[in-house]
Amino acid sequence: MNNPSYGLSKLGLELIMIVLGLLFLFPLYITVINGFKTYNEIMGSAWALPETFSFANYITVWNQINIPGVFMNSLIITVASVVFILLISSAAAYQLVRRPGIVSNVIFLGILSSLVIPFQTLMIPLVKIAKELGLIDSLYGLIFIYCGFGVPLALFLYHGFIKAIPRELEEAAHIDGSGVFGVFFRILLPLMKPITSTIAILHTLWIWNDFLLPLIMLTSAKNKTIPLASSIYFGEYNNEYGLAMAALTFAIIPMVIFFLLMQKYIIQGITAGAVKG
Repeated sequence: MNNPSYGLSKLGLELIMIVLGLLFLFPLYITVINGFKTYNEIMGSAWALPETFSFANYITVWNQINIPGVFMNSLIITVASVVFILLISSAAAYQLVRRPGIVSNVIFLGILSSLVIPFQTLMIPLVKIAKELGLIDSLYGLIFIYCGFGVPLALFLYHGFIKAIPRELEEAAHIDGSGVFGVFFRILLPLMKPITSTIAILHTLWIWNDFLLPLIMLTSAKNKTIPLASSIYFGEYNNEYGLAMAALTFAIIPMVIFFLLMQKYIIQGITAGAVKG
């Protein structure tokens, strides 16, 4: 026999989720729709539909800030940084977990302590050191710095996940003749797929949308990322809201598609973390 109160509770919860979903989608709607409007239309009503859907703003932005070029810069920086972060942090976490002791604990806590240091306090020393090392205005230099800032959180998440993986699996692989690298790449990495996907998604969203670090590291137009290139439409004397919204749409769409494709892995990562406790 169905419980009426349960049905009402479920309906109420679904309505709340729908309302929250619309609230989160509203800024995206405002951004995309205003990219089709003229300045006067935006000033008249920011949330109304445009009188005519004109792609003039998108075409202007595409040509003005070289969307293919800045997109490729963002893609190279994001993909390379995330790959290195995943490899370095997973391997480091594996060794720290499987070699317990004072030294491992000190290294682990030392790396984690960097998470509590505000980035603003590191900006000036970072720029000075990067300049001495020749990393200024270099995509590879920026990738190197992103690895330094991204490894601590990834290491922390991997560390907790690996502790829940039974050692017996590794011992069985060693008996079969696998070495350390074989155990890590053939046994552990497939088992860490849920947490790896979650870390990859979090760091991809962070690096792709980051503005401050590219701002202080990249100086030439050819090396600009999408957020950095889009900033030309935001200023004290700039009122090009239509162009700004079009530029933001170009920056947002790749991440929306990426998130939609990867959302099932987020759920898997959360579920795996809850089960492994």
